[in-house]
Amino acid sequence: MERFADLQILRYRVPGFEELTKRQKTLVYCLAEAALWGRDILFDQNGRFNLRVRRTLEAIYTNFRGDRDGDDFKSMVVYLKRVWFSSGIHHHYGAKKFVPAFSPDFLRAAMLAIDSHTLPLAEGQTAAELFDLLSPVIFDPDVMPKRMNQAEGEDLLLTSACNYYDGVTQREAERFYDAMKDPADTTPPSFGLNSRLVKEADGTLRERVWRVGGLYTEAIEKIVYWLKRAGEVAENPAQREVIATLARYYETGDLHGFDTYSILWVDDLQSRVDFVNGFIETYGDPLGLKASWESLVDFKDIEGTRRTETISAHAQWFEDHSPVAPAFKKERVKGVSAKVIIAALLAGDLYPATAIGINLPNANWIRATHGSKSVSIGNITAAYQDAARGNGFNEEFVYGDEEKRLIERYGNLTDNLHTDLHECLGHGSGKLLPGVDPDALKAYGATIEEARADLFGLYYIADAKLVELGLLPSPEAYKAQYYTYLMNGLMTQLVRIQPGHDVEEAHERNRQLIARWVFRKGEPEQALELVRRDGKTYLRVHDYPRLRQLFGELLAEIQRIKSTGDYDAARRLVEEYAVKVDPGLHAEMLARYRKLDLAPYKGFVNPRYELVKNDAGEVVDVAIGYDESYTEQMLRYSRDYSPLPSVN
Repeated sequence: MERFADLQILRYRVPGFEELTKRQKTLVYCLAEAALWGRDILFDQNGRFNLRVRRTLEAIYTNFRGDRDGDDFKSMVVYLKRVWFSSGIHHHYGAKKFVPAFSPDFLRAAMLAIDSHTLPLAEGQTAAELFDLLSPVIFDPDVMPKRMNQAEGEDLLLTSACNYYDGVTQREAERFYDAMKDPADTTPPSFGLNSRLVKEADGTLRERVWRVGGLYTEAIEKIVYWLKRAGEVAENPAQREVIATLARYYETGDLHGFDTYSILWVDDLQSRVDFVNGFIETYGDPLGLKASWESLVDFKDIEGTRRTETISAHAQWFEDHSPVAPAFKKERVKGVSAKVIIAALLAGDLYPATAIGINLPNANWIRATHGSKSVSIGNITAAYQDAARGNGFNEEFVYGDEEKRLIERYGNLTDNLHTDLHECLGHGSGKLLPGVDPDALKAYGATIEEARADLFGLYYIADAKLVELGLLPSPEAYKAQYYTYLMNGLMTQLVRIQPGHDVEEAHERNRQLIARWVFRKGEPEQALELVRRDGKTYLRVHDYPRLRQLFGELLAEIQRIKSTGDYDAARRLVEEYAVKVDPGLHAEMLARYRKLDLAPYKGFVNPRYELVKNDAGEVVDVAIGYDESYTEQMLRYSRDYSPLPSVN
């Protein structure tokens, strides 16, 4: 659809929506409304100036009557589109602050030229004063440079721009939440998940809880309203109770209520329409405690789910045959359910960029006692694969014809299957030993957890069991996944990193950790190598079975780290393998990728849903439309779904 900066905007379709019943369509509509009302929350979580920056730039975009063809205005539009995409002024993946290509003088003149009532002014504030406040936030590279800092040895809270803590040091926050934990409690809530931790004037720490009547109440009240409307058209009593319990949790902020909702949600396996809505993933918090707001509305892909149901039906077999130590395995795998879904709407931290698979809930004790629910998002995966077809990437980076043949024949299939294994089984595998704090790995926890799930998928995608189950057509199919995964982790994901920067994001760190560890172990015995040909670097694999053994060895070690809470071992692995970048190889990857004219990151516009009513005002259908552009959608969302004040 559209390209700007390092981003490409795609459109996804929602196949099968028209075949849903009127009740199911109405349920999708209500859940979609609940999702859209949470958008402002993520902007504010990502940084305390983000809403003011977004609203200021939107006011200029909408009302500026000066030279709209000039370089400054065009550069401001690109910057605004990036702010929309990342829900703030920092890159959605790399977490570094954007560098604007327009000048401070232009921004000041534009702010003074438009009606001041269109700007997000505080009481008594002038447009010039607002500019003075926002100018260093936007233009000064030393002000709030990272949304989330992961650098070893630094105070991760004081050096991060995310808005989960206010005036609190890393040590203070860790002590605050450690004091809440009872080692004897086998069902602990996820302390800190739904609040901002602030330091009062007298030095005491207090949580501002995200709930009705608390922080973000203006948005949460709207979410609750539409959840209750969704409950009126729920498919069955179990789903109605799931929705009602989530609404009560939003009203109270009680984390025990969130656990109750999570258990009910895991147990609801009969509903066709499903959803995620809430403070879910903790990747945006340097301490891995506080969750960003997100939502996904979806419905089950009946045909596609047959693959994931086969995997989940054999969950105990996979657990029993895992290469990890017996002490770290689950004796009895419970409640593993998996399905392929059709995304109907993305929101919050799943929009515009989104995951292709999800496994929830995140609480370890709920996974162990009640199980988990895993999804692969079929229509999103299909959209990514369609966008990649024929783009020249494999021709540029893959070593030879045999590797290209494997990828062409099996690449999409093994990509999907690896995602299924990662989400359906990987995250739900293994167990913590009694008394181990789920947060013991601290800032390294997210990287270790993603590596654990990826390794589970990599180890098993080469197992003959998958051919036996009919999930792979050939014993050699797994080689396509091994090659592309290692090529990405060693080389091609570097195109997402700015020159001179470290790897910061947990998923990117995970992939580099695995690839570089396996390379270091496998290169001396010539299982794989990086070769130079015609001045270019390529990955060449000589011994695929040996790679599987190495994946298994690393999985066993990472599961041990997770199960025992071995912080020092986690730190050593991540810092040694996952963070630093070879500058020469990095420069080469960037140069080769640049010639392809591809965007390394992609995201989506949502479809638009509208109620269809008869002359009596009764809902008779829900219409879906795909004609909205990226800019039109973002401006509409800001106009129609933006209840939060600019300062929270």
